[in-house]
Amino acid sequence: MENKYALQMVNISKEFPGVKALENVNFQVKKGEIHALCGENGAGKSTLMKVLSGVYPFGTYSGKIIIDGVEVQFNDIKESQDAGIAIIYQELALVPEMTIAENIFLGSDLMREKIINWEKLYSAALKWLDLIGLDLDPQTKLKDLTVGKQQLIEIAKALTKNANILILDEPTSALTESEAEILFEILKKLKAEGVTCIYISHKLDEVLAIADSVTVLRDGQTISTDPIEHLTEYDIVSKMVGRELTEFYPYEERKIGEEVFRVSNYTFYKKETQEELVRNISFRLRKGEILGVSGLMGAGRTELFVSLFGGYNGKKTGDVFIDGKLVDLNRPIDSIYHGFAYVSEDRKRYGLIPEMNIIRNTTLASLDKVKRNRLLDGDLELEKTEEYAKKMNLKTYSLEVLVDQLSGGNQQKVVLSKWLLTNPKVLVLDEPTRGIDVGAKFEIYKVMVSLAKQGVGIILISSELQEVLGMSDRILVMAEGEIVGELSRSEATQEEIMKLATMGSGIQ
Repeated sequence: MENKYALQMVNISKEFPGVKALENVNFQVKKGEIHALCGENGAGKSTLMKVLSGVYPFGTYSGKIIIDGVEVQFNDIKESQDAGIAIIYQELALVPEMTIAENIFLGSDLMREKIINWEKLYSAALKWLDLIGLDLDPQTKLKDLTVGKQQLIEIAKALTKNANILILDEPTSALTESEAEILFEILKKLKAEGVTCIYISHKLDEVLAIADSVTVLRDGQTISTDPIEHLTEYDIVSKMVGRELTEFYPYEERKIGEEVFRVSNYTFYKKETQEELVRNISFRLRKGEILGVSGLMGAGRTELFVSLFGGYNGKKTGDVFIDGKLVDLNRPIDSIYHGFAYVSEDRKRYGLIPEMNIIRNTTLASLDKVKRNRLLDGDLELEKTEEYAKKMNLKTYSLEVLVDQLSGGNQQKVVLSKWLLTNPKVLVLDEPTRGIDVGAKFEIYKVMVSLAKQGVGIILISSELQEVLGMSDRILVMAEGEIVGELSRSEATQEEIMKLATMGSGIQ
């Protein structure tokens, strides 16, 4: 009888110093299905896939890998690829300076010829571009594409290697809604052609829409494998966190105080291009208030707050007030001094220094607070870091760990700790839960509520409408660099937000 499983991983265990990452994990995937792998950050998903893809070679773990009924042992990544396994990580393995065609066939026979037949290469690339729904010139440099389109190029590259098992790790984290739809159509096509897909995602609405089965890992162990029709989003969340999240958005009514932050008739022109990024912006924020900021991609939300924070060079007109006093926020250091903190949407580029440990990253914006007699005090640094690590429920075996070794959720907690140590009056959170799991999201929401109760004014920028609706007291909607509407919590709905967001965009 034919084996119905494309992949079986049996009793997989993997240890790192001081940490048992996987403990007797069992994971099996049927041929030609889309199988979702879910779990909180640190649950073991990435480790399991690195075992499968040969990053962790045979002998560094215990257990069996069986492909199409045959036990295999991979000593390196190439052996895994030769067995028909392709993995697409969040961090893309592409070369920005090379063309689309060169990237698609990187490492293939077409690129290894002594004299490359460019016509043949471009012609072959066009076929793969057509498959992934991109109408692009294969000679275009990769760096000229959006991150979303680069993601689709990575998928095309994997498909050229005749992958039978395709692993996608958070594949839509950088995709627009329309690019995500293209991806889902591609996955459905591949499924129809017999390709098996393992889909790792924190976006449970996507999992429910695209997956046939779901396996949940928690604390390095297999919790369950179920057909999708037997599951709801609530079921998956409960299995992932091991407890019931009675209210996913822990919003609480609280006392809203006097005005803490005011922007009046603010316009910003970027120095390099003289481009008008935002225009005629006016709004107020009160102590203890959570102010949501919504809008479509390109609406100018990030540009507004990065420019207010002093993160861009350029010309400003208008006024900014903190605690009723007119302030000049020309540089980030000015903003920090006046109690204005900005948590970037791109934590890896602007929130953290990956090569530094948790302690140094936590104290980076508040060095004056960890000095004695004008000298950096290591004991005081450790004390402050421990205090905030506890507040944030940071999961790590040591504060000396480099931050690039932490999960996405724990990295975000370090970023938050860094800014909370500055004692901000105004805290801007730009996409604070992007790419992190539901358990870590919930913890960050609780921190937001706690800060608001202490009187901190919070601005929440988010592309997730449910998040904005669930956590905000009031919502500003932006389009094309302007504020186009304001909604109270009671009158805000997804429909009302989208109606305002599309007013200036030409979308009907």
